Amino acid sequence: MHFGHVEIFVSDLAVARAFYTEALGFVVTVDQGDGMLWLQKGELEILLRPGKPPASPVCYEAAPLGLVLYTDNLEQTAAEMRRRGVAFRGTVDSEKCLTFTDPDGNWFQLVDPADH
Repeated sequence: MHFGHVEIFVSDLAVARAFYTEALGFVVTVDQGDGMLWLQKGELEILLRPGKPPASPVCYEAAPLGLVLYTDNLEQTAAEMRRRGVAFRGTVDSEKCLTFTDPDGNWFQLVDPADH
C-alpha cells in the first residue's frame, strides 16, 4: 500500500481553483466537469471536490489535520506566496514553520525540512 492523493472538500470550486493554481502554483491536470478538479504540483496530486468543509479552528494546532508543504528556501517561497495573496497566520513549533489556510479554512504549514 502507498499514499495516493489528497482530497480536499471545497465550498466554491472556482475560488478554490484560483487559490490552488494562482497562490500555490498547482497545475490543473483534469477538469472532470462535474465539480471535481485534479491538480498537481511536483509529485503531490490533489482532488478538489464539492463539499461542506467543517468550520475552521482559529489556529493550526486546533485543526483536525494539517497539510505540510516543503520548500528549499522558506524566505523566498513565503515572499512569493505573499505576492500571490497568501496571508500567513502565524507559526507552529518554530518561527520557521509558517501557517496559512485556504479559502475554506483548511490549514497548511510551509517549512524547509533542512532547516526545521
